[in-house]
Amino acid sequence: MNSSKASIREALTGSNDKSKVPPVADGILSITPDTPEVVEWRSRSALDSAETSSAYLEDEFDDGPRPHELYGKFTWKIENFSETSKRELRSNIFDVGGYKWYILVYPQGCDVCNHLSLFLCVADYDKLLPGWSHFAQFTIAVVNKDPKMSKYSDTLHRFCKKEHDWGWKKFMELSKVLDGFTVANTLVIKAQVQVILDKPSRPFRCLDPQYRRELVRVYLTNVEGVCRRFCEEKRLRLMWTKEETVKFREFWNAINPEQQRKLLTEKGELVCKGVVKQFFNEKEVTSTLVMDALYSGCKQIEEHSRNYLEGKVVGSTPMVLIKSERNVLALHGDLMDISDWACREFIPAVKDDSVMVPSNDGLALRSGQEDDYRRDSIERDEKRLAELGRKTVEMFVLSHIFSERLEVAYREAEALKRQDLLIAEEFEQQKHQEIKQKAQAEKDKEKKAKKKEKAKAKKDAEKAKRDAEEAEKKNIEDAKRAEQERKQREAAVNEKRRQEEEAAKQLAAQQAAAAKQQQQQRAERLAVATAAAAAAASRLAEESARNPPTVKSTSSHSGASSAAQKQPPAALDTPSRGGPSTAEQPPPPPPPPPPPSRSIHHQRPASRLQEPVPADAAAAPGRPPAPAADTRPGACISLPIQVGSCPALKFGSSPRLLPSRHGSVLWRRGVQQG
Repeated sequence: MNSSKASIREALTGSNDKSKVPPVADGILSITPDTPEVVEWRSRSALDSAETSSAYLEDEFDDGPRPHELYGKFTWKIENFSETSKRELRSNIFDVGGYKWYILVYPQGCDVCNHLSLFLCVADYDKLLPGWSHFAQFTIAVVNKDPKMSKYSDTLHRFCKKEHDWGWKKFMELSKVLDGFTVANTLVIKAQVQVILDKPSRPFRCLDPQYRRELVRVYLTNVEGVCRRFCEEKRLRLMWTKEETVKFREFWNAINPEQQRKLLTEKGELVCKGVVKQFFNEKEVTSTLVMDALYSGCKQIEEHSRNYLEGKVVGSTPMVLIKSERNVLALHGDLMDISDWACREFIPAVKDDSVMVPSNDGLALRSGQEDDYRRDSIERDEKRLAELGRKTVEMFVLSHIFSERLEVAYREAEALKRQDLLIAEEFEQQKHQEIKQKAQAEKDKEKKAKKKEKAKAKKDAEKAKRDAEEAEKKNIEDAKRAEQERKQREAAVNEKRRQEEEAAKQLAAQQAAAAKQQQQQRAERLAVATAAAAAAASRLAEESARNPPTVKSTSSHSGASSAAQKQPPAALDTPSRGGPSTAEQPPPPPPPPPPPSRSIHHQRPASRLQEPVPADAAAAPGRPPAPAADTRPGACISLPIQVGSCPALKFGSSPRLLPSRHGSVLWRRGVQQG
């Protein structure tokens, strides 16, 4: 099996022991044998007595090695130490706990000057399986010729591939090495190695009895300080039971026995894991002593509980019971007495400390100088260590049950009680608030009614005032409207009058313009008629001169005609400058249509044109007698003009001169131009 493991290591590391030359060891390494006193002390140890064996902490299937089987003590002698020129010195490989080790010395220091460096190393670490680790506590000493002057150093370390060597670079100054530490130029180094199989689930034994006795004499004060600080911290944490004794007692008495039993009981595995987690520190050298003390304390509590339950102990009631068959830990006795006892000084000081060996005098034991007095002191120290472990375990169980169970249940009960009180208080406050709100509501209702009545009265007053103002305003508006209507009527009358006046003025202006136009037309027609008459007369005269008439009446008629033509137009109704204006005369009535006639008529009013007609016009030879002159308005005046005799008065040449059937020209009175 060993060869198979070696082959596996060789395959994993890729190395071969045959091809690799082992380093040459320096000096002589030997196993330090146990003295008869050591063998006697191993059997007399108070922490390893058979009567305190534990069926609870020690698994029946755990057949692994015991701490004394994992312990080794060796002596290394280096001759001619002052004459060596090597940088490092290596001891022979030795076996402890199934692992191979060696000691490494740097005579001139490792990375330091003027110091001696010492290390404990794992041999062939590169050939071990991946993930390996060795947890060990070891002590290395450089022996002086005076054993009390020897130099000791202790440490605790978990070795692994990255940290396969551990020790001290400045173990001691080189100047002191030659001061009694070399005898016959030989340096003697002693090493004690304790491999530890740690168990995180429960307290475990760590140290060989002989090695523990040496460490107890050195570190007992430190261990006691650790336990005392923990117990003091938990004691202060439990002071709430003294401060709230009455309430806590009421709470406890109100719980039924079955619930009390459950609250006072805790699973053993939880407590054991908590103890290991609390006290075991891989970087603290005193952790192994503390763990040994706790292990011994648990064994004592278990033995005391077993004897008490079997009736072998009378009068001494244990405070903590370990029931290994049920794997539980429980508090026993009156809970209030337990809390009072826990709140007192839990770990009293040792009464006979004055006769104890000083802690730094452990070199006497390490040097092997033991007498009966020191043997009694060592035994007393081991008993003290076991007592510290028992007290610490009891305080841990007590504080755990009080903090994790009783205080939680008590706080929950107090919270429920406070909640009930708050609910009741809130109910009372709500009830009082409802009564107050009801009274306030009645008051507000009455106040609201008064306010409503007041608002209604105010509203009615405002309405009356508003109605009065509206009535007054309406009256004012009616008066304004009447005044406005009156003014509008007056304005309409004035406007109508103005329009009538303007119409009258326009009518008068139109009439004046029409009269003026008629006057201009009459003047034009008169000028045209005069010119036509003159032209006709001249033609008649010419014709008469060419054809002299045979009848006298003709000449007389012509003479009359010429005389009439020479006569000025005095008979025309031409308005004078000082006479009445034509605008004041009414407009002439429309003329009747002319009678059918062959002669040319030019109508004009007779009142406007009254020309004398020759009396002998009708007696002209070859012509019919001229009709009598009509002096009525609108009558026509016939002029004796022969058609065709005057080229200027041809038929249709002038709208105002029309030929008649008698061969004369008619001038119609009152005909406007166009």
